[in-house]
Amino acid sequence: MSDQETVPFAQARAAAGALFFDEAGHVLFVRPTYKSHMDIPGGYVEPGETPHQACVREVREELGIQPAIGRLLVVDWAPHPQEGDKVLFVFDGGTLDSEVIKQIRFADRELSAYEFHRVDESDDLLIERLARRIKAAATARARGETVYLEHGRAVPAG
Repeated sequence: MSDQETVPFAQARAAAGALFFDEAGHVLFVRPTYKSHMDIPGGYVEPGETPHQACVREVREELGIQPAIGRLLVVDWAPHPQEGDKVLFVFDGGTLDSEVIKQIRFADRELSAYEFHRVDESDDLLIERLARRIKAAATARARGETVYLEHGRAVPAG
């Protein structure tokens, strides 16, 4: 290969979201106005921003609350045929008490509703790859781990 030829490399878009729970242990799902399926709060990382900073900003913009965002639960390499390479970060948003939940407001109008559901209901509420990611993140949280995924699936060691 000559010096003038370049090897192509991934130029992944990065997004970050938070996994929040209520006091009953149910996960917070949101209903975006621009998608047909539910999701978790979060969005794309902006230039010069870290994934953690993006998560904090997106939660504030989308839900109007500023809870502490905790440790990284999942990194998911999840290319999309129409959208290209993506790397998705899911952080632990912790447990929201009833007072914080009452403060949720859809500040930027990207969301129209939120609901709390059991983790095992993810398959019925979310697109398949997101349901896998959420279940892996909930398991990682319970185990005190951080997990690497590809398309929402754990990569076998070895």
